[in-house]
Amino acid sequence: MRRYGKHTDEDDIRSRPNRKGNRPRTHIRPKHEDAAEGLVLTVDRGRLTCLVDDRTVMAMKARELGRKAAVVGDRVAIVGDLSGKKDTLARIVRIGERASVLRRTADDDDPYERVVVANADQLAVVTALADPEPRPRLIDRCLVAAYDGGLEPLLVLTKSDLAPPDKMLELYGDLDIPYVVTSRAELESGEAADRVREQLVGRITAFVGHSGVGKTTLVNALVPEERRRTTGHVNAVTGRGRHTTTSALALPLAGAEGWVIDTPGVRSFGLAHVDPSRVIHAFPDLEPGTEGCPRACSHDEPDCALDAWVAEGHADRARLYSLRRLLATRERTEGD
Repeated sequence: MRRYGKHTDEDDIRSRPNRKGNRPRTHIRPKHEDAAEGLVLTVDRGRLTCLVDDRTVMAMKARELGRKAAVVGDRVAIVGDLSGKKDTLARIVRIGERASVLRRTADDDDPYERVVVANADQLAVVTALADPEPRPRLIDRCLVAAYDGGLEPLLVLTKSDLAPPDKMLELYGDLDIPYVVTSRAELESGEAADRVREQLVGRITAFVGHSGVGKTTLVNALVPEERRRTTGHVNAVTGRGRHTTTSALALPLAGAEGWVIDTPGVRSFGLAHVDPSRVIHAFPDLEPGTEGCPRACSHDEPDCALDAWVAEGHADRARLYSLRRLLATRERTEGD
């Protein structure tokens, strides 16, 4: 080993060359103060279609965002080529704070939650009254996800010409959820879309439902300029439809201010991420009664203070039953 004395010549000291020929990496990142604001319309294999002013721009996520992913409905900051021309690509450098999130897990044992939609005001749960048969447990799970994520629910019941809506309306009546009942004839005539549109004006509404219930058919009627292929087929053995919508897509509501977000058909809706303490916020008549509950109360145990609150006449017992039914849906299967 070569040793150097006190008086070394700089020429004698060897240094390793930078083989890549680039400058050392820095932790300082640009602020991108000139970034434009965009709305994520859809995500497809790492490419995000965004609305910037009045044009659509294709973008990718910047490396500095790490694992943080943008989803449909996100407000993002974009830099680069914002012309929207073919074969151009911009970069998303920031994701704005979310006012609400619709999340789900693959099942109740899956620790990894997936954000389906961001910043929606309302969740339209679409279910058929027959063909396929309604699945109340799946509807309950969608409602829990809506309450947990800060979205107001809307119940859309289709195919009322095949079965009456009375049973479903009775099941969810105590939750005070707005609803629209439609038939196949009304859907074809456009009357169904007109009634549903009244509930959507001025709002961002995500549509969710399992395949075959007419969700995408309804979206096509609401946004005729951007028609999506519908399933049109329900398996005679399983009673389930085949998925045709493969990615969430945000569309401007025809003839009114508002947005419609069509999501892929779901067959399960895991709730591993749900905190029961957030669901109670959707029950303002019951929430004050939880002040006497023990810590981490599930609101369905002997020491729960809600029983005394209801017994004293502060709220309807049917409302407490509805709350507990929704909270218990994590321990149940999603079938009937």
